[in-house]
Amino acid sequence: MQPLIHNARTFGRRPEDFARLAEGQSPEVLFITCSDSRVVPALITGARPGELFELRTAGNIVPPYTSARPTAEAATIEYAVEVLGVGDIVVCGHSHCGAVGALVRGDDLDAVPAVRDWLAHATPRPTGTAEDPAVAEGVQSHALTQLLRLRSYPCVEKRLADGRLSLHAWYYEVHTGAVLAHCPRTDAFTAL
Repeated sequence: MQPLIHNARTFGRRPEDFARLAEGQSPEVLFITCSDSRVVPALITGARPGELFELRTAGNIVPPYTSARPTAEAATIEYAVEVLGVGDIVVCGHSHCGAVGALVRGDDLDAVPAVRDWLAHATPRPTGTAEDPAVAEGVQSHALTQLLRLRSYPCVEKRLADGRLSLHAWYYEVHTGAVLAHCPRTDAFTAL
């Protein structure tokens, strides 16, 4: 913790580097990814402050949309699309994902009921090989499922229909740093 505190103390010593951020934000991309500490969207994309709007959830899950009981995730997506006007949404899964691995293996999660209940939103259950420690196939199929789920959000559906929004599925390999993107034409994940 101490190195993090030290960096936080020295981070703002050049306020002129940050002054323009007070004027607002205009990110072009909503980046939905896992809460995993090994996944750092700004590092992966090279984004600077104000360039990337992030939504991080356990297992990069996009819960079902319901107006009767909105979630923080739905509010973040709606704000990014309707208020910030992002033109792209990336759902980025990652290798060695504990959440997707637990789903693929069918782990007993009764000891962590909040995690268990959150992961229940990941229907259908991701497919993949339980023996693969990277759970690559499971993570990739899961990212595509989350893209389908996004399409059910009214704000996303509207912007897709009028051509102002594009959806992307990415797969990040934590052990190599490689990023693959889903190509709908071939239905395969290939290097960016």
